[in-house]
Amino acid sequence: MNDPLARIRIVLSRTSHPGNIGAAARAMKTMGLSRLHLVEPRHFPDPEATARASGSTDVLDAAVVAGSLPEALRGTVLAAGFTARRRELGPPVRWLREAAAEIAAQAAGGEVALVFGNETAGLSNEDLALCQIPVAIPTNPDYTSLNLAAAVQLACYEVRMACSLPAPAGPRPGFEPAALEEIEGLFGHLERAMTASGFLDPANPGRLMPRLRRLFARTRLEREEINILRGMLNSFSHKVD
Repeated sequence: MNDPLARIRIVLSRTSHPGNIGAAARAMKTMGLSRLHLVEPRHFPDPEATARASGSTDVLDAAVVAGSLPEALRGTVLAAGFTARRRELGPPVRWLREAAAEIAAQAAGGEVALVFGNETAGLSNEDLALCQIPVAIPTNPDYTSLNLAAAVQLACYEVRMACSLPAPAGPRPGFEPAALEEIEGLFGHLERAMTASGFLDPANPGRLMPRLRRLFARTRLEREEINILRGMLNSFSHKVD
């Protein structure tokens, strides 16, 4: 599978209107993307989704329905979460065109997800925390509202253009990026270790975990780095015991 577009999945989280699912499938197909993942859609399958797909029902037929965002992101080495607003503890938001270059580079060798939230509320803070890079589409600052399918269309276009550029820089030789479930395993391990040591009070956690997520989001963790960090935590826990 040498086509990086084949390693990019579009993830729609908790979509409320089935017509937007169909329109998003159409937007994807026009740009050469075909992998659609749906997290807890309110209505799917649905005749309106099929009607709005307009010739891209093959994308709908192959859509994967997931019960949670972590499930939809399983196996990915990069998730780009689309947001129209800055979050207080999140990593810096990147403009779509800048982010598209990194998305193309990561898709050269690994699974990548473009994640879009509900039409009304967008991505929750918890959902966006699962994405390594938050991405914004530059719009009129006086009217930033974009239809979901239109946002998917713009994202797919920019990523397609980035993938068509000559030889995007892929991961360095020997680099094995950590998958989402491995990174989430590290966060869970950190939280348990900090609780056991008394550093973290579960009754009053404050913003410690979101700040740690922001810290690690500033780098691309390798699988070996995850193993080293978790080995250190195991060693420390034995000393505490």
